[in-house]
Amino acid sequence: MDAGEPNDAQDRDWMRRALALAQRAAAVGEVPVGAVVVQGGEVLGEGWNQPIGASDPTAHAEIVALRAAAARIGNYRLVDSTLYVTLEPCPMCAGAMVHARVARVVYGAADPRAGAAGTAFDLLRSPVLNHRAEVTGGILAEECGTLLREFFRIRRSPPTPINAG
Repeated sequence: MDAGEPNDAQDRDWMRRALALAQRAAAVGEVPVGAVVVQGGEVLGEGWNQPIGASDPTAHAEIVALRAAAARIGNYRLVDSTLYVTLEPCPMCAGAMVHARVARVVYGAADPRAGAAGTAFDLLRSPVLNHRAEVTGGILAEECGTLLREFFRIRRSPPTPINAG
């Protein structure tokens, strides 16, 4: 199977791996997003959100995974690869995927405010750019969305008062 052919069972398996990475991000207080770059059934790179811990606004899960994959093969062009990510990529990450020549992007939860894989923007399939990726959205969307919603629900809930009595 090449990068351009969807396979539901395989997509779910890789998305589960991305979800496990997203949980690592949540465990350290980062927004829970995980990403895996796969080529020929082999993981080239993976990552989870790290902008807070790394003091790096570009340390999104996708960028971390792309950097690891490129370093592993010694080339920034990740031709015939698929990137799995738990949340629809933002414009920065989608732009990096275009430059890396990622063949296919598979995401879990849509991002109605900043999604650049067809929801708010469609950078990955833009005819004005030099590369277009195939996009598959909604893989394990409920699990991916629940992880994000629960993370933000906990973050936004008021602190529990200490009972002095």
